[in-house]
Amino acid sequence: MNRIGVIGAGHLGKIHIKCILESEKLELTGFFDNDTANADQVEKTFGIKKFNSAEGLIDECDIVDIVTPTLSHFDCASKALRKFKHVFIEKPLTTTIDEARNLIDLAKEAGVKVQVGHVERFNPAFLATMPYINQPMFIETHRLGQFNPRGTDVPVILDLMIHDIDIILSIIKSPVKRIHASGVAVVSDTPDIANARIEFNNGCVANLTASRISMKNMRKTRFFQKDSYIAVDFLNKESEIIRMNEAGQNPNPFAMILDLGNGKKPKEIFVEKPEIKPINAIKTELETFYDSILNDTEPLVTIEDGYNSLDLAYKIMDKIRQ
Repeated sequence: MNRIGVIGAGHLGKIHIKCILESEKLELTGFFDNDTANADQVEKTFGIKKFNSAEGLIDECDIVDIVTPTLSHFDCASKALRKFKHVFIEKPLTTTIDEARNLIDLAKEAGVKVQVGHVERFNPAFLATMPYINQPMFIETHRLGQFNPRGTDVPVILDLMIHDIDIILSIIKSPVKRIHASGVAVVSDTPDIANARIEFNNGCVANLTASRISMKNMRKTRFFQKDSYIAVDFLNKESEIIRMNEAGQNPNPFAMILDLGNGKKPKEIFVEKPEIKPINAIKTELETFYDSILNDTEPLVTIEDGYNSLDLAYKIMDKIRQ
């Protein structure tokens, strides 16, 4: 059950192919790409089998890895699900909410596993901070990128911000109460820079900014919670934990002391940098998906997770249009 085929051998598809070839768990059956010249080059570069159709590839594997442009996600995934194949599908799940709902129904009917490629869940910097994140009440994200024509087939909310939407929804288990959003189309026909403020029923507020027309790249998220502040740099794979405890009579000589005044007890401030394990996030997400199939457990990023992120992304885009 470890035979995997890749549909789509563009920039990201080539990375997936490389990760699968390096994996000891997965066996690459081959790939399909509708760009004949690119497919010939990929076949030659990696020494792997090129299929002449997506259907032919689907028939020969157990797992279908869909790394095509978003517009073709539904078509590729529905073909695989109708043949009872497990599906890994890159984010965003589909182009529309209706397509996402249909895929959920198809997956249930087929009785197979589906995982959505929200790769930041597997970023080692984020994984290192997970034990420290506990009911944050304010979250701030900045995901900025230099302009690249690749990805402009969808708004920046679906291209970049959706990564942070998924991260936040994986942590805040509370319904969304209110959304404020604004965005501007600068170089393409859809928003290239956007900001969203999401308020949850539990009182948490998330402020998200995404841009694909910035002068520099940045992927940072900050979590603020009771007595601690957590910073995650997804790009440079670094994280920092700043925690406060009440200072005792003999405070730690290495801690900073914060005097709160008004007779309140001073606080000790500790700065900690968790150990970041050097893992390949894409390879890890593909292997953990295979583990969920092998062990019959729920994938770490379910198709419902992909749907929820897409649904919130569209609500943000609706606010921008209004």
